[in-house]
Amino acid sequence: MVNAYLGRYVAKYLPASDAGHEGHVLDDGGYAHVQRGAVTIGINVLERQGVLMIFAPIMAVPARGREGFYRKLLELSFVRTSDAAFAIDAARDDVVVRCLRRLSALDYEEFEDIVTTVGDVADEWQNKLVAEFGSNEKAASAFGD
Repeated sequence: MVNAYLGRYVAKYLPASDAGHEGHVLDDGGYAHVQRGAVTIGINVLERQGVLMIFAPIMAVPARGREGFYRKLLELSFVRTSDAAFAIDAARDDVVVRCLRRLSALDYEEFEDIVTTVGDVADEWQNKLVAEFGSNEKAASAFGD
């Protein structure tokens, strides 16, 4: 089901020259990704939990000013991120925008909406947060690139 939704999304939003990319099909671990501008969006089926996680790393957690930084992320997550929210990938020490949905009730329109929302929020806030909090390190590649 998610592969079918992913195929529809790629056909609708990504250039035809990009449509054959191997990342646009879930791998054996239930993972794929798409590139939208400067943002890489991960699509991960967490089968044991029955959940789809859509996420986009946006920056490394800054070494200084973390209290203010975390407060900003929480404030933004309250209403500025729509269905998405900011989170910390502790294993990589990265800030991500993410959205979770149950697989059992997921339809294509919701899939399209959350992939687009995660991409839009990540694109909007990535440079703003880096400029404000000074972390110019790239987020560790969650995508193996």
